[in-house]
Amino acid sequence: MTHTEFNDTEIIRRILQGEQALFAQLVDRYQQYVFTLVLRFTDNREDAEEISQDVFVKAYRSLADFRGESKFSTWLYTVVRTSCITFLRKKKLATTSMDNERTLAQLENKESGFSANTIEQKSKHAMVNAAIRLLSPDDGQLITLFYKGEQTLEEIGRIMGLDPNTVKVKLHRARNRLKEKMEKHFSYEVQELSRD
Repeated sequence: MTHTEFNDTEIIRRILQGEQALFAQLVDRYQQYVFTLVLRFTDNREDAEEISQDVFVKAYRSLADFRGESKFSTWLYTVVRTSCITFLRKKKLATTSMDNERTLAQLENKESGFSANTIEQKSKHAMVNAAIRLLSPDDGQLITLFYKGEQTLEEIGRIMGLDPNTVKVKLHRARNRLKEKMEKHFSYEVQELSRD
């Protein structure tokens, strides 16, 4: 059995038994997941990179606290959330302080330097991310966990303290609100993308 075939629980067990080098595998598996979640809390890529590194340092130090009662990614989400809140408090920023105009202006500025192909790819992601940021924090969290974090309804329920059926209903409503935001704020872009 090669290292890459180990599941998360097996890797964690071996790390706790002294094979610390295996932690790099968890970082490889989850760095994109963590970075995507962190970007949900802060729109600044440099801050997101700093917080992401901090998340893995905290996860490594707290690994013995992982009980295996849920997926590692669910446990890691709680580390992401507390790290982001701590970081944002330190910077004296509220997670909901961004107003819509500033968010959209930042996205336009970010994309102005990319090549045409990169812009097209990035703008699809940026458009969806911008639309998610226009949602309420709860709706945004649901969409992010389900689609980007690939969490099940049960896992989201555990994270948010909700019944899985409630999560399903809220997710359905959040999807509808996301669609409305896309159509209201990005109607031209949505039409352009649907022509491709």
